[in-house]
Amino acid sequence: MIPRRLLGATGLVRQLGESCSNTVAAVASQRQQQFLLARQYSGAGGNKSSPKILITGGLGQLGTECAKLLRNTYGEESVILSDIIKPSQEIVNSGPYIFADILDFKGLQKIVVDHRVDWIIHFSALLSAIGEQNVPLAVRVNIEGLHNVIELAKQYKLRIFVPSTIGAFGPDSPRNPTPNVTIQRPKTIYGVSKVHAELIGEYYHHKFGLDFRCLRFPGVISSDPPGGGTTDYAVAIFFEALKSGKYDCYLKPDTRLPMMYIEDCLRSLHEFMTAPEEKLKRRVYNVTAMSFTPEELVNELANYIPELHVSYRPDSRQAIADSWPQVFDDSEARQDWGWQPKYDLKKLVELMIHDVRENYINKGLSNV
Repeated sequence: MIPRRLLGATGLVRQLGESCSNTVAAVASQRQQQFLLARQYSGAGGNKSSPKILITGGLGQLGTECAKLLRNTYGEESVILSDIIKPSQEIVNSGPYIFADILDFKGLQKIVVDHRVDWIIHFSALLSAIGEQNVPLAVRVNIEGLHNVIELAKQYKLRIFVPSTIGAFGPDSPRNPTPNVTIQRPKTIYGVSKVHAELIGEYYHHKFGLDFRCLRFPGVISSDPPGGGTTDYAVAIFFEALKSGKYDCYLKPDTRLPMMYIEDCLRSLHEFMTAPEEKLKRRVYNVTAMSFTPEELVNELANYIPELHVSYRPDSRQAIADSWPQVFDDSEARQDWGWQPKYDLKKLVELMIHDVRENYINKGLSNV
């Protein structure tokens, strides 16, 4: 070691800074190793019967319902819902909820360590139509946020689920059917970010052994109010139909898109997350349940609301829909880990009519 009297001021500061940095890095590394060792001794990770699960973007369309499913399976305290949105009292009462900003790596790291997280289910994202309105924000949330959770999953050996979408395909992809592996050249920042997520997740799996799992979902239909996605006409129409008997559709009547009822969607997620490693020939799979057009949906709705009047006024979302798959080929998911949907169009409409009427219309919440 060079005597301090022989060091200039700059050299002394540099030496002290490097010493401090090395100490901090050593402490961080030691803490990480202790965390991983503790998880190993407690049987955490893939061998743990009740994993500790963190859901990011938890107040979106899928988060709260996913938390309900997983809490019913693993216990209320095993699932932490997180977001940057102030939760309702109902959310707070339903189980653990914390603030988590996916752009804050150290904040996320603290959550993983403090709560001994085993799985991350990463829902945080800006959807297709919203992302096109604010591309810089979509890049930050959908790409930078993903990098944070992927890196955390690698460091702490977590199992991580990241949803993808039919939007990960583009106009050059075969549309009917769209196979699991084909050309992907999406034309939206949402689609681009999801292709990026698929590829970097697969890379981390092959490079570092990360337990990365990803499903490409079609349009997901639930009784939650629509959130700005291109397929959300199939949600909005139920609210407007029951409220006024009218709906202005922003897609052409013959626009065919793959769809899925939320219960099938969440069940596929859970079955995939618990599927044995040896059954997974891929890290990314297509899943779907049905494909229909706005016109076919309206015809089924007319069985419940005969006076329903729908007009068609295509907007910018039509171009997005025209670049997406019409029929999704999910045969590999069915073959490899046994995926099977339960809900078709008829059953979906029956359930949506009931849920929207009970949860919103009859409670005077139809203006959502």
